[in-house]
Amino acid sequence: MRRMNGGEAARFRQWLIRAFLRALLVVVLVTVAVFFVIRLVPGDPAVMVLGEHAAPAALDALRERLGLNLSVPAQFLRFLKNVFLRGDTGDSIKYGVSSRSLVLQFAPVTLLLVALSTLITLIMTVLLAFLAATHRDGPLDQAVRVVPAFTQGMPVFWTGLLFILLFSVKLRWFPVGGLKPGFAGMLHSLVLPAVTVSFGQIPPLVRSLRERLLEVLESDFVTTLRAARLPRRRIFLRHVLRNAFVPTLMLFSVNLSYLIGGTLVVEQVFAVRGVGRLLFEAIANRDFPLVQAVALYCAVFVVVISFLADLIAHRADPRMRS
Repeated sequence: MRRMNGGEAARFRQWLIRAFLRALLVVVLVTVAVFFVIRLVPGDPAVMVLGEHAAPAALDALRERLGLNLSVPAQFLRFLKNVFLRGDTGDSIKYGVSSRSLVLQFAPVTLLLVALSTLITLIMTVLLAFLAATHRDGPLDQAVRVVPAFTQGMPVFWTGLLFILLFSVKLRWFPVGGLKPGFAGMLHSLVLPAVTVSFGQIPPLVRSLRERLLEVLESDFVTTLRAARLPRRRIFLRHVLRNAFVPTLMLFSVNLSYLIGGTLVVEQVFAVRGVGRLLFEAIANRDFPLVQAVALYCAVFVVVISFLADLIAHRADPRMRS
């Protein structure tokens, strides 16, 4: 990769600053939205913890300890101060420990599921788009375009249930739910949830990459490379795929939030003990700090990955640098 000149370096710094400010704004808006939306749900967290028959004095003491006796604006200012000055998202109402420690405790399983889903999504996207582009308007191309479009409309939880019935109950290739012990057992348990998550992400990426591949395959420089008798694999991997993949990478970064959301839902369907299960339990228990912590960390993760994808695309495509 060639070195940037002075003008390109200045434009890159300006783009970097704008991208960072956009990412920071997204995190702040998500923090504000989650704080106020969770408080619109009816129910008293103190009653959820101590029960409906708890003494009024015990309920008042718990509300005071958790800061729930303060006004909503005062609670919000206190939350912002703890998050942005101390990096503290508060203690879980249900478990009585730091919500940050709970999220970090269950995060490895969710991160592994996200990584596995991303890997499956990218591999299947490249494979299907390549088959469709190299068999343009043929039966294989039609199948690649029609079948994924049909599956895209299926809700992720419904897809997960169908996969459980087929691959777990009938064929017994994968466990029905939960995680097997050991890293290899964990990977085997997460394959089916990962395929379920990636199922809804593949169709738009395949369509995007197919169109770009067709454009690049018909370009003059590819014709020149073929005339030079370069190996087809080298032409595809080093020239065609590199030029066509940048728009698809940008689309994937945009859809990343849907992938994370699908992962959290799929964890509930497959009884995987990750951040998704933790989030649903926190919502059921009206555990404000824990819901806020999960939403905040997920937002930060999505923003960071999207920023890295933008950075890779910016450095890989000279047209974006100009």
